[in-house]
This record gives sequence, C-alpha cells and structure tokens, in this order.
Amino acid sequence: MHTFALIGAAGFIAPRHLKAIKDTGNQLVTAFDKFDSVGIMDSYFPAAEFFTEFERFDRHIDKLHRSGQGVDFMSICSPNYLHDAHIRFGLRNGANVICEKPLVLNPWNIDGLAEMEAETGKQVNNILQLRLHPSIIALKERVCNGPADKIYDLDLAYITCRGKWYNISWKGDPAKSGGIATNIGVHFFDMLTWIFGPVKLNRVHVHEENTAAGYLELAKARVRWFLSTDYDNLPEAVKVANKSTFRSLQLEGEEIEFSDGFTDLHTKSYENILAGKGFGLAEAYPSIDIVHNIRNASLARLSSDYHPMARKQRLLVGYDAAING
Repeated sequence: MHTFALIGAAGFIAPRHLKAIKDTGNQLVTAFDKFDSVGIMDSYFPAAEFFTEFERFDRHIDKLHRSGQGVDFMSICSPNYLHDAHIRFGLRNGANVICEKPLVLNPWNIDGLAEMEAETGKQVNNILQLRLHPSIIALKERVCNGPADKIYDLDLAYITCRGKWYNISWKGDPAKSGGIATNIGVHFFDMLTWIFGPVKLNRVHVHEENTAAGYLELAKARVRWFLSTDYDNLPEAVKVANKSTFRSLQLEGEEIEFSDGFTDLHTKSYENILAGKGFGLAEAYPSIDIVHNIRNASLARLSSDYHPMARKQRLLVGYDAAING
C-alpha cells in the first residue's frame, strides 16, 4: 500500500483523486487546501491530517520525510499557476507526483522539472485521461490502421457553461489559468496530437475571455476547433434540451461519440501510474506548447480553415469587417 498527500483538497476535481486513491487500495495520510470545505474527505480518508496553512503542511511533510515515513506520492489539484511550484515541492520531499492538467503553463517549465526528476530520482505523472477513454482509443486504432498517407479533417467544439463566478475566480485570470484554451482545451489538444501527430501549423481566429477558436494542422489531420464557457454559444437544440454542455468531435462529418465513459478514468490513470505506465513530462509537452502558442498568438484573418462557430463570434465582438470565406 502506498501513502499519498493531496494538495488542493477543496477543489472541483479533488473527489476524483480521493476516489482513485481509495479504489487502488492506497492511503491518503495528509492534505492541504487554504479553503476548509473538505467534508468530502470523510467519505474516503477521515483520519488524514489536514492543513489550511501551507507552512504547517510543509513542516508536516518535512517531518514525515526526515523520519523515514515520507509519502510515496503527492497528488496535485491546485490552481494551474501553482502546479509547477507544487510539483517541485513534491519532488524535493522524495515523492513521485501526480498532477492535474495543465501540468505547467509554459513549455520551458517542463525542462526544469526534467532536471529535478534526474536529481531526485522521482517521476512526474500528468492526468491525461482522454487517452484512456474507450472511444478515443478506438479512434487512435482506426487512424493507425488506416492509410498511412491519409490526412483527416476534423471539427472539434466544446462548450461548457460557467456562471459569473468563473471570471472572478483564478480561472478567469490568464496569468493564473493560462486562459480559456488552457483551462478547458488542453486535454483535447493532447488527445489530438496523441492520435494525429505533431503540430505543423497553429492559427488562432478568436481569443476572448470566454471563447477561443482556431485551426491546427497536424501530421495527419486538419483540425478546426472552438472552445467556450459562454451559454450564448450553445447550439439552440442544446438550450432547448436544458443542457449546459456541448461536446462534438466530427471526423470528416462522422460524429465520434465520447460524452460518456468519464466516471472511472482517474482511477484508471492511477492504476497505470502505479504500474509504471503513467504519462510523464514528454507526453505533456506537446499540448502545453500548443496552448502556450495560442495564448501568445496574433489573430489570423478568416480564410477557409475556420470553425463554423468562429465566424459568428468574430462578427459579434467586432473583429475585422472584411472577412474572407
């Protein structure tokens, strides 16, 4: 049985990590969050130590480490901009690390973590659960078994509505979250490069506070993508059905269904990590590079490669009046 520490116990994603630690037969011994709304821990590890001050948590982890009872793994569910520091904290204290997406905000941060891995002999693992989704695995196999020279055309849209709190929180601050493409898109960009290969071209057509859209040319695919947390961008049929999320991946007009099947993917991720088959720094790099480039790109004019939803968005926010296409 392995011992775990958890940073970010009050966050939205923390219960999936608590469940994964429990389901894999391991033990959470301590947790930290500056917020104390962590009653969910009672359902999993009521005996775990809990801290709301990082300094006291630091001392406790250090005490365990020096006494030879250091934690085996540190799971990180903190805000995006803190991931790098918290990963380093885990490595320095002799723990392997399991970190939520995005692993870091900038690609060069990964180089520094690679040096720390070499120094400490510990490993960093990123939760990239879409790679474990049955429909996505089937799509990868389909592409691998298809014509070697085929270039696929894809449309990706993901709209997940958020209330006014979203932009007030750290998620609405690009310096802390990495912006909309990082916050809700990094898993999809990882999935796309995993299946269709490295980026050849990265164009951005829309980049607003709550919406982004663009075009990726990959080794084996041309991808038009659209991401948003704005309710107004939901298709009318979704609104009529009183739903708040729209997820669509079309491969040359064929809908690839992967709306379900997410329930146990964190547990599967933990099982793979504990078996030595986790996704490390090298796997995390391509998607981090993509979202970093999106965040810093100048907007391209629309041509024939834009997502259908992007044209409406550009007109709504008053982008260039002369639009081709």
